[in-house]
Amino acid sequence: MDYALLCQQMQALSDSERAWVPLLANASALLYQSLPDLNWAGFYLVRGDKLVLGPFQGKVACIHIAKGKGVCGTAWAQNATQRVDNVHAFPGHIACDGASNAEIVVPLRQGGQVVGVLDMDSPRFNRFDENDQRGLEAFARVIETTMMMEE
Repeated sequence: MDYALLCQQMQALSDSERAWVPLLANASALLYQSLPDLNWAGFYLVRGDKLVLGPFQGKVACIHIAKGKGVCGTAWAQNATQRVDNVHAFPGHIACDGASNAEIVVPLRQGGQVVGVLDMDSPRFNRFDENDQRGLEAFARVIETTMMMEE
C-alpha cells in the first residue's frame, strides 16, 4: 500500500475544510476504499471519561468505550498504537462485529493529549503489519495537523 499517496490525498481533502466531522468522514471513507481486507474503518473521539463513536465506514459499531477497555480504550490509556493480530486473544477485547479478527488503533493527539483514535478492523487474522502501522501513524499525523477539534 502506498501510504505516502494516502497521506497526500488526506492533505488535499483537508485543504478546503478543517472541521473534524467532514475531515474524519472523508478520512474513514478514503481508508475503507483504499485498503484491502477491512470490515471497519473509523474514529472514536474522547468525550469526558470515554471514547464516543465518530465518523466511520462499516457495520454498526459500539457507541461508548471506557478508557483502558478493549483495543481502542487501551490505545487511549497508553497513548500508543495497538496492533493486534488476533483480537480474540486480546484481554478485554470488545466485539462490536464478530467477523473482526485483527485490529489496529492509532491515537490522535492535540497538544500531546489523546483526543481520539483511528480504529481499523479486518476479518483477516494478522492483517496489519509494521508497514501498515507506520503508514497509518503518518496518516494520523496528517489529520492531527489539519483538524480543528470542536466541542
